[in-house]
Amino acid sequence: MLIGSAEPYSGKSALVLGVAQWLKSRGISFRYSKPLATSLERQCRSSDRLFDDDAHLIGDMLQLAPRDLIPSLAASAAAAQLDCAHLGQAMERNYFPALQKELEASTAQVTIMEGPGSLAEGCCFGLHLPALATRLGAPVLLIHPWQGSASLEPLLDAVNRLEGQAMGVVLNAVDPEAVPALKRDLEPLLKRFNLPLLGVLPRSPLLRSVSVRELSQRLDAEVLCCLERLDLLVETLSIGAMSVNSAMQVFRRQRNMAVVTGADRTDIQLAALEASTQCLILTGASSPLPELITRAGELEVPLLKVSKDTLNTVALVERAFGNVRLHEPVKASFALRLIQENCDFTPLMERLKLPHS
Repeated sequence: MLIGSAEPYSGKSALVLGVAQWLKSRGISFRYSKPLATSLERQCRSSDRLFDDDAHLIGDMLQLAPRDLIPSLAASAAAAQLDCAHLGQAMERNYFPALQKELEASTAQVTIMEGPGSLAEGCCFGLHLPALATRLGAPVLLIHPWQGSASLEPLLDAVNRLEGQAMGVVLNAVDPEAVPALKRDLEPLLKRFNLPLLGVLPRSPLLRSVSVRELSQRLDAEVLCCLERLDLLVETLSIGAMSVNSAMQVFRRQRNMAVVTGADRTDIQLAALEASTQCLILTGASSPLPELITRAGELEVPLLKVSKDTLNTVALVERAFGNVRLHEPVKASFALRLIQENCDFTPLMERLKLPHS
């Protein structure tokens, strides 16, 4: 079974967890595979087996035995930081025999295979989603972010490119108030394309959140205090470029925020520390006052110092929301519960001829 999407950061890993837990609760044995590794932060350099970070997450969350995690065959150009010469060498290999050998050796009832970020990613290696589906004869479960009716065409384009292998779709990041109407109106429309609607997941600020650690890495920031608090999750962004009174009105309406402000704006910085602030991001050439660092340490709010200006810093932070992987345990647990509450995989089980009662 392949789990794929038409675009990156659609929620594939969360859906893998949901499907795997569904199988596990019914006593159906399974293995997990991600043929193309796209994130290697946790890769052990001494190991000759390649494991994507999602494999570590799923193995930890579901307590899978090592034999139930199939190594990746190749790393994407971005994850492995391949230049054109090395990419060309990697493209010369035929990866499918090794993959088929792993699948044939398995005694599990189901192999859950997570596809690359989009339909095109992995095509250099022949490991993109349409190729995997066609060559393995594997049914595909799609997850697709929903941003109104304009999202329908890319979904149907993905279905067409999968040439009959798509067996269902889960819609993600839907406005909670729109969920009932969307189910009612879209389900019969998708049936015309033989595409069952298996779930609709409401949008969640928590799942769009980004850790302070991730922000510090993306911003190449210096962490001035509270290194032990970098796992805090940021859900909103505020910009401290106004008067203190105006800033406080904004800060009171936000929760779990990152505040971006000039390093010389001590008044804004101190006000932000008294609000629901997960981190302060200081821009510009000035250095923050020692008193600020002391107060941030007392309140356990990380301070990040960046060399970029405020405008570019804000752009990078905004780009991070919703574009991070599901590697924080609290996010993974929440996503799993969300899928359990909003998806029904019975049609999927029937198509795979698996028990589903």
